[in-house]
Amino acid sequence: MTQAHTIKELRSGGWQRKSVKQELRDNLVARLRRGESFLPGIVGYDDTVVPQIENAILSGQDLVFLGERGQAKTRIARLLVGLLDETVPVIAGCEVNDDPLAPICPACRMRLADGGGDDTEVTWLPRDRRYAEKLATPDITIADLIGEVDPIKVAEGRYLSDELTIHYGLLPRTNRGIFAINELPDLAERIQVGLLNIMEERDVQIRGYKVRLPLDLFVVASANPEDYTNRGRIITPLKDRFGSQIRTHYPAKIQHEIDIMETERTRFAADAVETLAPEYMKQIVAELTHLARRSSEISQRSGVSVRVSICNYENLLSSALKRAIRLGEPVASPRVSDLEAMVASTSGKIELETVGDSSEEKILGKLAQKAVLTVFNRAFTGTDLDEVVAAFQTGLKVDVSDVMPSDAYVRQIGEARPLHAACKKLGAKDPAAVASALEFVLEGLHLTRKLNKDAHAGQTRYRS
Repeated sequence: MTQAHTIKELRSGGWQRKSVKQELRDNLVARLRRGESFLPGIVGYDDTVVPQIENAILSGQDLVFLGERGQAKTRIARLLVGLLDETVPVIAGCEVNDDPLAPICPACRMRLADGGGDDTEVTWLPRDRRYAEKLATPDITIADLIGEVDPIKVAEGRYLSDELTIHYGLLPRTNRGIFAINELPDLAERIQVGLLNIMEERDVQIRGYKVRLPLDLFVVASANPEDYTNRGRIITPLKDRFGSQIRTHYPAKIQHEIDIMETERTRFAADAVETLAPEYMKQIVAELTHLARRSSEISQRSGVSVRVSICNYENLLSSALKRAIRLGEPVASPRVSDLEAMVASTSGKIELETVGDSSEEKILGKLAQKAVLTVFNRAFTGTDLDEVVAAFQTGLKVDVSDVMPSDAYVRQIGEARPLHAACKKLGAKDPAAVASALEFVLEGLHLTRKLNKDAHAGQTRYRS
């Protein structure tokens, strides 16, 4: 329908009002019928988290997402905006996005009663302005969330008991939208109490003055399980008012982790160098994160975020790109020797379970070796590389380095057909890909104790 500009036009156009939860429900039903996803870019939740969100929205329930850091809790809350209608009519100039057919704020009710009536101006609010997000911190006050008496309005001559003296907080200003509060347990318990009536009875008190605020809201909260014991808790009456508590999780499959890495990594315009990451190198990055989530040396209470995989992947590609630029090569392909670049992107993102001689760098080094070995065993069976080992037993030696030109790798292996065959099996065609594949094969053979490795002055030699 043509967008109305007054309440009269809105009525005559046949616009029907509905609640935020009804909007979300109707649009979700439409998506389900069309077989469309309502959470684009969210990977690995199709059989777990997504069905629970669908049930909650169809039931009209507020949500609390419970999960460790880096599990897309905030991302999901923001994507729910896509289930709102494209625009909704509001009374022009209203602080709380009042429904033109059922205003709740005293200023709008007075405005209509004073004769504005059907000629009152209407504007249309887009869905992206119907979302508000607040990070819970101990210093948040009731005034921030709900409102406070405005001393300027009192000075203008209004009585303290007059609702028009109120300066509304974030919740009323998100009326007819989605309100998300992150890390809810960090919110002081006395402030959590202030949310109780907003979510159920809709009665609040501001400076002792009882205000009727029948807000139309869909409330989403997030919390880390660790918060319940270490930093705070969600009070029981408030938990009771959330219809569904949904447990998020880290990607269960390596491919899901890789998909997230590819989707979320920072991209830039072309650098005149083509960056190609072999599949086995992506698997190593993802496998390292999965191993970290099972390691007894790393605190699993705080979790190992997907951001570890994303940042490690970015640094791995950057290390390869830097080498290609310095050597003037047209193609950049990350190598096993580039894995050291992940130390900086992992440090600070994991918390060690033990103290003593172990450091993040040492633990990461061990995890990287395990990741390479796991992916290597996935790529090759026991006898696939027997001819390669035999070639080294006849005196072949190969030097590798993270600053060595790709052509130098090709020259070293010369007529060693077994090595060429192994690289070909990994899909290596150009020199950069051959260099990457060669390092992967040699390191895998070393970790399976079929080759020796000598490291000296930034260069590594593989020998029998």
